Amino acid sequence: MASSAAVFLSSSSLSLHALSRRARGTNFSIRPVSIRALSASMDYSAASVADRSVSPLKTNNWQWKYKENFINIHYEEYGKDGADTSKTILMIPTISDVSTVEEWRSVAQDIVQRESKVNWQATIVDWPGLGYSDRLKMDYDADVMEKFLVDFVNSPDSPLRRSDDLVVFGGGHAATILARAAKKGLVQARAFAAVAPTWAGPLPIVFGRDSSMETRYGFLRGTLRAPAVGWMMYNMLVSNEKSIKSQYESHVYSDPTNVTASIVESRYALTKREGARYVPAAFLTGLLDPVKSREEFLGLFASLEGKFPVLVVSGEGAPKRSKAEMEALRGAKGVTKFVEVKGALLPQEEYPTVVAEQLYRFLQENF
Repeated sequence: MASSAAVFLSSSSLSLHALSRRARGTNFSIRPVSIRALSASMDYSAASVADRSVSPLKTNNWQWKYKENFINIHYEEYGKDGADTSKTILMIPTISDVSTVEEWRSVAQDIVQRESKVNWQATIVDWPGLGYSDRLKMDYDADVMEKFLVDFVNSPDSPLRRSDDLVVFGGGHAATILARAAKKGLVQARAFAAVAPTWAGPLPIVFGRDSSMETRYGFLRGTLRAPAVGWMMYNMLVSNEKSIKSQYESHVYSDPTNVTASIVESRYALTKREGARYVPAAFLTGLLDPVKSREEFLGLFASLEGKFPVLVVSGEGAPKRSKAEMEALRGAKGVTKFVEVKGALLPQEEYPTVVAEQLYRFLQENF
């Protein structure tokens, strides 16, 4: 996460403080629709429940085998006590330096507790190297993350192994990685919701990807992964409460007053877990970007046309550059429905009641 501390890469004098400031400026039968979620019947201040405590029915680890590594993957299951589950929603967190299942908890609890003809269960899973999953020192990139997602959905011993008619909700990069896997036919779903979808990491979305910048990104990435200086730089840029609070207030949330001390403390604790810096080093420098251009981004969604309904949820307060990519999906091929809600890059956490309502309507329309 870009912070108030400045980092200079070689002769370019690339400042992450400057990055932080500039980034803030920044054939299905259903007819595509575009909707803006209005606040006439809902008090958004009351709808912000990021501090609400919710408890899963089950918390466990699934062991993912990747090459020679066995990696414990944290997941949580939500549903009504004693209910026979007929359909499952897989909820995948936004990839970031402080990515966590926590961002989906309130939405999961909201949806599964609603009275419906369909008994919904929600499974939230942490990415390898993030949240409460193991954080091995590996060469993380978009292919690794896609491989994980495909294995989690399809493996015989996956927590989803008994799930029919799977629905997937993904935030940020997770949505785009899911779309990429679906385009290849590696993931089958009955419906898909992309919440505040993104495809470019913090540095590439601001500074681009020419060969000169890629060299600088590689230098920064190598430094962050180094044994001693890497921890020093990581602590300066990411693993400090002031930096986390600043980023959430500036562009992760749309309303700074929703950034509570408990959120900052929770995210700060995640940055202190063993191996915490390896995925952020890849994310910051663009290695986790599933595509390299807007054209590729739109192409992924276009490839889903006719396969299953797709909902895009855009945050009206998202940073300028990220918002432009979300807006590009309005009316785009493959997008069944587009809605805009209060929030920025994490509307599902900042305004879970509002997002849950839009997601539940989408489920009602398609099941």
